[in-house]
Amino acid sequence: MSDATKQAPSAQVQLVDALMQLLVKAMRATQLYLPNNPVYQQAIQNLKQGFAPIWEYMDELVLDVAEADLVWEEKAVLSQKNRSDSVPWLLFKDGIRRITFLKGVERDEIARFLTVLNRAKNLPADADDDLLTLLWEQDFEFIRYDFVELAMPDAVPLAPSAEVPKAEPQELQRQVREEAEEPEPPKGLVSLEDFDSTLYFLDEEERAYLQQEVDREYSQDLRGNVLSMLFDLLELQTYSTVRAEVISILENFLPYLLAVGDFRSVAYVCREIGVVLRRARDLLPEHRRTLEEIPLRLSQPEALSQLLQSLDEAAVYPTEEELGELFREFRPEALETLLRWLPKLTNQRIKELLTDAARRLAQAHPEAVIQALKGKDESVLLQAIKMAGSLKLPPAAPALGALFAEASPQVKVAAVEALASIGSPGAIQELERAIDDSDKDVRVAAVRVLGQRGARRALSKIAARLDSKELRAADLTEKMAFFEAYGLLSGKDGIQPLSDILFSGGFFKRKEDPETRACAAMALGKIGTPEAREALQRGLKDKDPLVRNAAAKALKELG
Repeated sequence: MSDATKQAPSAQVQLVDALMQLLVKAMRATQLYLPNNPVYQQAIQNLKQGFAPIWEYMDELVLDVAEADLVWEEKAVLSQKNRSDSVPWLLFKDGIRRITFLKGVERDEIARFLTVLNRAKNLPADADDDLLTLLWEQDFEFIRYDFVELAMPDAVPLAPSAEVPKAEPQELQRQVREEAEEPEPPKGLVSLEDFDSTLYFLDEEERAYLQQEVDREYSQDLRGNVLSMLFDLLELQTYSTVRAEVISILENFLPYLLAVGDFRSVAYVCREIGVVLRRARDLLPEHRRTLEEIPLRLSQPEALSQLLQSLDEAAVYPTEEELGELFREFRPEALETLLRWLPKLTNQRIKELLTDAARRLAQAHPEAVIQALKGKDESVLLQAIKMAGSLKLPPAAPALGALFAEASPQVKVAAVEALASIGSPGAIQELERAIDDSDKDVRVAAVRVLGQRGARRALSKIAARLDSKELRAADLTEKMAFFEAYGLLSGKDGIQPLSDILFSGGFFKRKEDPETRACAAMALGKIGTPEAREALQRGLKDKDPLVRNAAAKALKELG
């Protein structure tokens, strides 16, 4: 075979050379990284892809192994003079003189092969195993290797790939002298020549990965991690002394979290305490009591007031999510304090979040609203009444009705509005108590609601009021409210009594004033039957202009 036919095409040589460079990088990644590391995975993937163009030209890649080179088709495709990280030397020193990669090696075996090389490189000098043993254990299907028994005296080495020129005696003597004169480096001194400088230059993916890991490390919630470990200990450790110490840490840690404004962690502590109380059934009674008291302290008036004042006056506000998490952990005992602070807050965002928290508590615990309605603080009463009405809480109706006994007119009117919003039979029944209230605004508000709601149970009390001295002495607004409610509730049964008032007499044939007669006309308009229309038509001819106008207006509303 001529020299020309022995020469491999340059394109194929370049492909094999590129593959060897990928092999070195993958070997380096195997040494530095674990298999789950993205850098390791990318290096192995690049090596596997490097075999694809090779298999377009051949089905097997045969490499001769020299001390410092891997040779393919008489071309050195990998040269590594430094033995500390030399793949050729690693193979050569254990007797391997030729290695063959078959098509399919890239699927699985190439990564295992690199792992074996790395293990062999790190074997201690007195180890029983060597590279050949490790390769044999793997039982590779797509990797073959030829070796010589180095311990056998008759071992025949492979013929050298090229004749090595002999050096002159004088040149050999000079080299020996230079090596002898070269001082031995101090023990333990690291030489930069022993390292490949390219190892420490990171590509873009490696730098991005490192930046991502740094960001992840700095973004960790360290307080949350510490608290999680504490709760794990509290739940899993059964030693009473350990649990007592953990509980003490939590007790002292909660004020600190509030002071630094870490409301998310405070909410987490309250939630996890509930989880531990449910799961850890072997807690000592004193430990259970202490844990139950920790979230309760947050809802106590003094602590909660300080917290709300700090939030309202803070220069830097926590996020809505953080406050929402904290407020969701409030206990029913906190409702009265929340209601007391709602009118005082100047920060609108805090006020809205606190209102939502109070509504959640009231919805889940109506008994807390009832308790607040029994208080003496008028600002709290007004907020509790408003809350009961907006949430339409039927259980709060008796407590609202009890306010008509001694509360201020402002509170009573608010109670009427809340009972009207609730609208349950019990709420309407409580409104009847306000018909005879000492305050006009309360009476008017209650009667209007009763009439609009069709509360016929109240008809007898309203009818009795129509013939009372108090109503005759009342102003027009109150008269109209009672008469209209009577008209709405009485139906056709009220036509005759109202007609008697409208046309010259009352219930006792008494001459009524024009205002009362006009109110009777408006009440007939609320009844709206043909008989009522007929009475109103007669009222259009009345001598008093106030009565005529009232009758005309009532007919107009009827259409």
